[in-house]
Amino acid sequence: MPLLEVEDLRAYFHTRHGVVRAVDGVSFHLEAGETLGIAGESGCGKSVSQYAMLGLMPTPPGRIESGTAHFEGIDLLQCDARTMRKIRGKRISMVFQDPMTALNPYMRVGTQIMEPLLLHERCTRAEAQSRATTLLETLGIQDAEARMAMYPHEFSGGMRQRVLIAMALITKPQMLIADEPTTALDVTVQAQILAHLRNLQQAMNLSVILITHDLGVLSGMCRRILVMYAGRIVESGDTQTVLQAPRHPYTRALLAALPAAHRPGEPLASILGQPPDCIAPFAGCAFAPRCSAARPTCHTTACRLETIAPGHATACLRAQAGEWPGSEEGVRHAASA
Repeated sequence: MPLLEVEDLRAYFHTRHGVVRAVDGVSFHLEAGETLGIAGESGCGKSVSQYAMLGLMPTPPGRIESGTAHFEGIDLLQCDARTMRKIRGKRISMVFQDPMTALNPYMRVGTQIMEPLLLHERCTRAEAQSRATTLLETLGIQDAEARMAMYPHEFSGGMRQRVLIAMALITKPQMLIADEPTTALDVTVQAQILAHLRNLQQAMNLSVILITHDLGVLSGMCRRILVMYAGRIVESGDTQTVLQAPRHPYTRALLAALPAAHRPGEPLASILGQPPDCIAPFAGCAFAPRCSAARPTCHTTACRLETIAPGHATACLRAQAGEWPGSEEGVRHAASA
């Protein structure tokens, strides 16, 4: 039985301009000890889907319209505030985006790391400080005891990211949601952060949901990948299959836009156009207006996520009909046509 099982999650924002369908029918599961990656452009619903599960979506204007999220027999979408407080920060933790702003600038770093431990476990402040210092050292922060007394502005971006990870893992949770944990970090620090996260996951048998724009990060960290677009999952499967044999044009366009896929002498590939307005309803595939392989039926026929091979699903009508992918030349230009 999966550690987490989400079915038909719909989270909308009710604004003066209309209803924004930020998450529109998302279903997935997470096994114990697994790392699940979620990829997609900004605004596709990656973070909101996780905020909705943990009761962190601002209400109003946010509202969960439907769905279930069962975590060890508990529906996170239906449990009361008291039950959620016992789960959030103890059994499920989250590393939030942007280490530059996620920490409280008025509190010492050590106080912020120890806070979850003091709230959820019966331990002395001295014990909490010892555990926090040890965890910082494990995450590669030198002179951790002295650093505990410093403020966030005295830390670099990479050190702040380590502090956020320490805050999330101090209670030894079963599940971690890492939302863009390497944003704005240089590649050397990024590699260090991911290595520490991977080692801690193995040591703690931790289940991880990793949200990122970087498909390279997902390839090295995740066993399975979900690709989201316009609030929906458009492709899912094991990492190797999705990255080496993608069956949705949006996934292929993302891969074509990677710098590593660039051929000397050719312009850099990009995905032209903008993601759709999630207020205005669309009858067919949300990616159709930006897709060079779209046919008239793609604009008018609803496309649902369907399994096309064991462990591999796509929401592309042409792929489901066996027509996609096309020629390699068409694949190469999918991102820029």
